[in-house]
Amino acid sequence: MNIYLTLDYELFFGKQTGTVSQCVIEPTRQLLAILDPLSIKATFYVDAGYLMALQRQKEDFPQLQSDYDLIAGQIRELAKAGHAIQLHIHPHWEDSFFKDGSWNIDTSRYRLADFSEAEVMELVTRYHKVLKGISGVPCSSYRAGGWSAQPFEAIGKALMANGIHRDSTAFPGGYYNSDDQFYDFRSIQDFTTHYRFSEDPNQPENEGFFEEIPISAHRVSPLFFWRFVWVKLFGGKSHEAYGDGQAIVKEKADVLRLLTRFSRSVVSMDGYKASYLQKAFNRYKKHTDQAANFVIIGHPKAFTPYSLKQLKGFISRTDPGQYQLL
Repeated sequence: MNIYLTLDYELFFGKQTGTVSQCVIEPTRQLLAILDPLSIKATFYVDAGYLMALQRQKEDFPQLQSDYDLIAGQIRELAKAGHAIQLHIHPHWEDSFFKDGSWNIDTSRYRLADFSEAEVMELVTRYHKVLKGISGVPCSSYRAGGWSAQPFEAIGKALMANGIHRDSTAFPGGYYNSDDQFYDFRSIQDFTTHYRFSEDPNQPENEGFFEEIPISAHRVSPLFFWRFVWVKLFGGKSHEAYGDGQAIVKEKADVLRLLTRFSRSVVSMDGYKASYLQKAFNRYKKHTDQAANFVIIGHPKAFTPYSLKQLKGFISRTDPGQYQLL
């Protein structure tokens, strides 16, 4: 089975974005300390909108110039070391700005679907250009910010124009709908690990232009989320995230759903979710063939000492030759 370690390389988008050093630079270094001795490479989906926001205002704020130098420097190091640098887009950075020492985040246009087709084309092209300019390598894969890749038609046209032919956004059974965020992958069957599509990631087509490598998914019980809340409140330093920002607050109805019903979650190396990493892998081995893909998602900002320990243990039980790049 092919194993993919994929990272959404970004800040937080709540009331506090957190710092570049704590949300991105340091937790990524902690991850590399696990991967480098085994020569395992990871795929970093870099939030290119944030890079554009830094470029837009760094001449006016020395702090942003420093942040840009830090993050661009690490991206170059990752690319040079053989890790993949791919396109991740959170377009709300178009409406967000830096003032009085912090970012003012506006998520009213959180999805690419909130922009016109012409704007999507311009935005994807511009973001791809800035990321390619830093890493030195054109992107071939895309992941939508907040999994919000629908509707896909305009996004697909922009990706095609930029030579991007692979997507890794969908995950089987995933669903969320709020004022800012939307995705619906409930029609994707369990343990689906590869297919092609053209205009809708929910509609596989044998001759589709795009290759979808879905993020692996795991069925979790309400008890898991009760434990999740407990370790968040009382778990101690091993469960404290490296990131020093705040996530967008989930809507109360969604929190209630997670605490009372079974749900689908991505297979993750973040926080307490890393506790089911091995169990999810075992289920995929049972229900798929040897040519299948197992895609793990992570966010450096959400790493904890506990989650990295779980990841290290998982890697020790697998063959380094199984790890591939997207």
